[in-house]
Amino acid sequence: MSVAYADEIEQSTPYEDEAEITSPKEKPRNLIAYWLLGLCNNYAYVIMLSAAHDILSEDFQGNSTVPTPSPVTNITRDCNPVSTGAILLADVLPSLAMKLTMPFLLTHIRLRVLLVILLSSASFLMVSFSTAQWQAFLGVVFAAISGGLGEVTFLQYSSHYDKNVVSTWSSGTGGSGLFGALSFAALTTAGLSARKTVLLMLVIPALMAITFFFILDHEKRRVKTNDSDADTEPLMEENQPSFKGHIAPISMRSKCRMLPRMARFIVPLGSVYLFEYFINQGVFELIYFENIWLDHHSQYRWLQVDYQLGVFLSRSSVNLFRINAVWFLAVLQFVNVILLTTEAVFLYIPSIWIVFTIVFWEGLLAGAAYVNTFYRVAFETIPQEKAFAMGITSLAGSVGVSTAGALAVPFHQYLCSLPIIHRTTKW
Repeated sequence: MSVAYADEIEQSTPYEDEAEITSPKEKPRNLIAYWLLGLCNNYAYVIMLSAAHDILSEDFQGNSTVPTPSPVTNITRDCNPVSTGAILLADVLPSLAMKLTMPFLLTHIRLRVLLVILLSSASFLMVSFSTAQWQAFLGVVFAAISGGLGEVTFLQYSSHYDKNVVSTWSSGTGGSGLFGALSFAALTTAGLSARKTVLLMLVIPALMAITFFFILDHEKRRVKTNDSDADTEPLMEENQPSFKGHIAPISMRSKCRMLPRMARFIVPLGSVYLFEYFINQGVFELIYFENIWLDHHSQYRWLQVDYQLGVFLSRSSVNLFRINAVWFLAVLQFVNVILLTTEAVFLYIPSIWIVFTIVFWEGLLAGAAYVNTFYRVAFETIPQEKAFAMGITSLAGSVGVSTAGALAVPFHQYLCSLPIIHRTTKW
């Protein structure tokens, strides 16, 4: 791709009439399949974050840890010795590695999906049967690799279908957050142990296998290899059907030239992820209301559910309204960081319902940033570049989340060294 051609692409108008020049409306089975794939792909990731407080405090053996004492007053804050940000790092760094490498590699999708399913299953088994914290962390790592590989794979493969599969995928990922956090909170509140709850989640990898291999339509997307008669399904085929005949895959040099242009998608989305995950894994566990109907563990779980409800609603909203100014969503999310961080330090908010409201708003902003970013990528990127653009934009989330986890760990240690402040009002 020449520099002149790249400049022409950058200045071109988005494909507003794309629906008229591509194939007819996407089959309902593919829209449903992508919703289910989004649901299944992020489920393990969500379960691990929802279980983070339990993983760090009980090691899944019932050996509760003691709060960290304050060196100033000997009055303790209710803190785990290790921040849930550590779980976040274990849950996102392997995912980041996947997203950094996989958009540049053209591995056949069936092999990728099988690996995603196996890793997801292994993550649930490792965490549920762990007898030491390192084993639980290893299970979290497996979930991270599975989720990262799955996201970049399915987003790249979405370039074979109508752009509306992006909206159903986004809705499905939002659904995984809501149903994952809700199922974990509800089952543990009902009395099921954390590790038995995690073990039940093995149904999710099975659902992913059924969805991909039996519900998603791969017809007319198979190509013959030169070496055999077997049908294979690469992520970016050498001869993809399009409105202008055939699309050749772009070169590595062209991919590198695309990166500066992708910054307008990557930077705002990465900022939103940084702010929201600093709240979720650095602040949530440090906001605690005493003597109410929820204990500390339950408050953490239900704050996760509240956040995921907001994410689910906004990730499902792109066909109703669209937001182009994702950078403004990042500014609003930063305001939430200030509000909830100062609450964790000073415990000044009088009611947990106010915290629930702020957290729900945080989830709305997070989901809106995700779905609108990927919808714009699908809408504004030329067909030759769409698969790579989808894969590399997913990198923004992992970079933001990794940074948030790195910041959350020292923040946790600092705040847990401070004397506790008791609220005058608990409701």
